[in-house]
Parts: sequence; structure tokens; C-alpha cells
Amino acid sequence: MRVTRWSAEALVIVAVILSAAACTSSRDVGQRDGPRPAPGAATSAGAGTGAPLPTSGSPAQVTCADSIDVKPQPPDGYRIVLGDVAVPTGRVLQAAESGEADPAARWFAKWGLVVRAGAAVDLQVAPGWEDRARIAWGPSAEPAATVHVSACAPAAGQPQWLAFAGGTWVAQAACVPLLVRSAGRQAEVRLAAGAPCDGADGP
Repeated sequence: MRVTRWSAEALVIVAVILSAAACTSSRDVGQRDGPRPAPGAATSAGAGTGAPLPTSGSPAQVTCADSIDVKPQPPDGYRIVLGDVAVPTGRVLQAAESGEADPAARWFAKWGLVVRAGAAVDLQVAPGWEDRARIAWGPSAEPAATVHVSACAPAAGQPQWLAFAGGTWVAQAACVPLLVRSAGRQAEVRLAAGAPCDGADGP
């Protein structure tokens, strides 16, 4: 009988110890590992991983208010491209130091962009020249690789050309290729920014 009574008490004690150990073990695991994140949830270490990078290279905007003059036709020495844009060709544009920190914009060749009223156009430094040239027009323009000019309605419905002050920046004097786009069409022109293109006269 004594053996049986002590055996029963021992079993009760063992059961209590095992129960306490199980609770302690479960609590320790929860404190160490923390709650499991829901499937697909980002953890603090990986938050933002795979998120799209900020876009870059958006075109600089030239608005109608940036125009400095309105002309019945492009000035002499300008070539009309795609019927909507006029750029200077046939002469070398003088380039002077710009003071810009951007290595691709050390020299500046000033020239006015002329756009037909009613036309929305884009100009872009040709691929492969992004680290050697910039373009911009407008009073607060920042040199960029791509520029978009908004369509401006002609006054009184008359054919007009709008002029915008600006030009081309270059790392060094060069014949710079520019892409011109208008109404779904594209053409390439070359600007003699401090250095002649084939067939360009001196300054």
C-alpha cells in the first residue's frame, strides 16, 4: 500500500513538472522568434525590396509662357524640320564656358528654338550622347537630355512661329546630333556647338 501511495504522489509531481516545463518552453520560443508575419508581408529588413526605382530622365517642359517672340516665319539661317521645328544649321554656334557643375554641360552654345504655333514637339540628345550634351529653353530652364515643348495656339488664327531662348550645352565643342519628334514623326539634326559639322561654316 505504501509503495502504491508514493507511486501515485510521484506521478502527480512529475506531471506538474512536465506541464510547467512545457509552458516555459512555449513562452521562451514566442519571445525569441516573435509573431510570424502573414504570408507575403514585408519584414523590416526587406521592406521596399523589389519596389520600382524612381523614374528618371523625364523631359524638361517648355510652356507657351516661355516664348520670347512670335514671328511670321523662321529667321534666316534656320532649317525647318518636320514642318514644325526650326533650328540653326550651316554655321558653327559659338560656345562659351557655362559654369555648370555637370561635366556634360561645361560649354554653352546659345541659340533660339523656333516652333510652329499649334505643334507639340520633343527634342532629345541622340542616344550615346547623354553624357556629353544637354539642351534647354526658357527663362528658368535646367539643362536636360530631353525637352518637351507644349502646343501653343496661334493668335487670331494666323500662322506663327514662337521663339524660345536657350541652346545646347556640351562637355566639349562638338557636332551634336539631336532627335526631333512631332506628330508621330522623327528626324535627326546636327548642331555645330563650338565645332563644325560637315558643311557648316565658321562662326
